[in-house]
Amino acid sequence: MDDFGVYAVFGVNGPPQKLLSAEGSSRVRVAVPPSVRQVVLFSSGRWGERICVNAELSDSDRMPITIGKLTPYNKCLSWEQWEEETWIDSVTLNVSLEGGNLSTEPEVIMAVKEYTPKDTAAPPAARELHGKRKREQTAEEEEGNDWTKRREEEENTCPNATTEKTTPVRKVRGQAKGSQKLFASGAETTKLKGAGEKGAEMQGTVGRTPPQSAVRTKSRQAKAPTHTAPLASPSGRWGQTLCPIDAQTAILIGGQGARMQFCKDPMWKLCTEDVSWVAAETLAEGPTPEARIGHTAIYDPDSRRIFVFGGSKNKKWFNDVHILDTQSWKWTMVEAQGKVPPLAYHSCSMFQGELFVLGGVFPRPNPEPDGCSDSLYIFDPRLSIWYQPIVTGDKPSPRSGHSACVMQERKIYVFGGWDTPVCYNDMYMLDLGLMEFSAVKTTGNPPSPRSWHGSAVLSDTKFLIHGGYNGNNALSDAFVFDIDTNSWTEVSAPELSVPRAGHSIITMETAGHRCFSEEDEDADMNGGRTLLVFGGGDNEGNFYSDLTTVAVEELLGAI
Repeated sequence: MDDFGVYAVFGVNGPPQKLLSAEGSSRVRVAVPPSVRQVVLFSSGRWGERICVNAELSDSDRMPITIGKLTPYNKCLSWEQWEEETWIDSVTLNVSLEGGNLSTEPEVIMAVKEYTPKDTAAPPAARELHGKRKREQTAEEEEGNDWTKRREEEENTCPNATTEKTTPVRKVRGQAKGSQKLFASGAETTKLKGAGEKGAEMQGTVGRTPPQSAVRTKSRQAKAPTHTAPLASPSGRWGQTLCPIDAQTAILIGGQGARMQFCKDPMWKLCTEDVSWVAAETLAEGPTPEARIGHTAIYDPDSRRIFVFGGSKNKKWFNDVHILDTQSWKWTMVEAQGKVPPLAYHSCSMFQGELFVLGGVFPRPNPEPDGCSDSLYIFDPRLSIWYQPIVTGDKPSPRSGHSACVMQERKIYVFGGWDTPVCYNDMYMLDLGLMEFSAVKTTGNPPSPRSWHGSAVLSDTKFLIHGGYNGNNALSDAFVFDIDTNSWTEVSAPELSVPRAGHSIITMETAGHRCFSEEDEDADMNGGRTLLVFGGGDNEGNFYSDLTTVAVEELLGAI
């Protein structure tokens, strides 16, 4: 007997309500009552050949607010209103089943069975809260400067929020309403002070994270279907991680796409042998990391494990460590000792089996803006403990969105980053033997100040910096740094000409690099290393899902 079912609990006092079963429609839509502030979705029974259950909370325009997925290994989801800034009223839960013998019956529309205790009046708290939300919403529409709304929009905003190119006006704390623009234009364009080693000052910015380029608006676009065919490749996104695990395989984790929505397809496996993608979320056992952006993922070749740390999701911040064993293909969450703050847009480097986490954005209590860190934290997987080492020298100022490259297994080079209102293009080096920081005096034409750029090690003495975000635009230029001469060289490659920020760049050893050319039928199959660029956004609402490749030899030959 097939006893599979999907159930939902609406509110803390609501009874479980069956939405899907082995018999009947594979799709259901439920209108969530305005008084409900929590939704829990879970499965019960044997999954059999079923693959997953897609769940989506959407607003009155059927635009997604948040998404989730039940799998045979992840059998429960929960949402609370405070986590989702656009969850106000008229919320709908859409649930659809994938895999198994799917029914051809049409989508079912259901109503929630609200719970009211006998002989007890419905509690006024929900109605009072509802009324309060309405009053706050009215105030926002009249003034456009509501404190809470500002606080929500300042946290982890990305430069790729929407295709609308209007310049928003937002109040700076402590100033009169409407007195300062988020981005200046024309003669008031962002000014760069000290474009050399001291960084650039960005005028008209608010908070501690790079601002988005346009106002978040709820545009009435075509309504998304509740049931879609499986994707053959990842959806467009930024802020993801792409982590090589062997010569021909890399793992994609997380990211955020159009309309500030977290990707419904958060995990993919890339095979470079035939440049193909395989959806990997349902392949791994154990508790998968919650959807996030600004996290790091790094592979330890000795233990053959991927370590995922930190990141954020709307107003939720993470300091958890998740480990994916690539041999057993199983997730585990570490119960670590020691203290490390929730961080996003930090850097994470692997050295002698330990994770070196530097900088990043961390949350502060209201009404303070989010802060940037200048601290170095080390995680020891063998002891499952965090600790802060004693570091000497001239360390980098607080920043986020910077890059860190481990060179010759003894030095970490830190470049660029952001700490509002300053964007950096300076360079620091951490000597891993002495645990001493020093500022690097460079020669040549350095990259302009930027954050959220891509970086990759090209050789024992050279690494690449590409693209990024300068507080106003996405960038497309590329530079190679030589640690022997401490010199910068700008390089040009047609494959790297698209402006993008928040993208992933990796290099992989390949059995043969193929030059894809319509004119040359005889592909070059000489062994070598390949640079792969995936995803990112252009600061104008476009999110990329392309995979661009270029031979490392070509970049080194261009110097």
